[in-house]
Amino acid sequence: MKQTAQLDHAQDNMRPGLITRGGFLGADARKLGDILLEDHARVRRLGLTHDAIAARMRALREAGERGLGEPCSVPPHFEVQVDSVRGKLPCPFGHKGVYQKTNTTVLNTLQGRRIVFTDLNIHMIEAHGFYEGEGSDFRLSPDELVAVLEISPEET
Repeated sequence: MKQTAQLDHAQDNMRPGLITRGGFLGADARKLGDILLEDHARVRRLGLTHDAIAARMRALREAGERGLGEPCSVPPHFEVQVDSVRGKLPCPFGHKGVYQKTNTTVLNTLQGRRIVFTDLNIHMIEAHGFYEGEGSDFRLSPDELVAVLEISPEET
């Protein structure tokens, strides 16, 4: 993906201390366009779309909300806990709106694997195909998301 002035601006917004303490890129020195292109290719190889991944994340988050901050069982074999903290975050891409600081923890009890994501993660995956840079605090590998959340191409 060609690095545009708009992507340059978004990448500047992702530096540590601007929107979040740790930023969105971690130790990833690549241009934002290259990060987006590589993750898009990963998702296509899995036979999925960013929308399908974000939809599964949102569905698990919504199911977990009924636990009111405590872990709750979500069929077939997930334990989901949704925790909200005070405050909201803007999208570093300049997308309108702000996103509640909410962490969703999903434990796949069959696999014994856990993943944590935020409302902003869901938005950035769905709207921008952005899973954060390698080494960032909230980097979500598409491969790991698909495996832990058991997303299959048949669901799309």
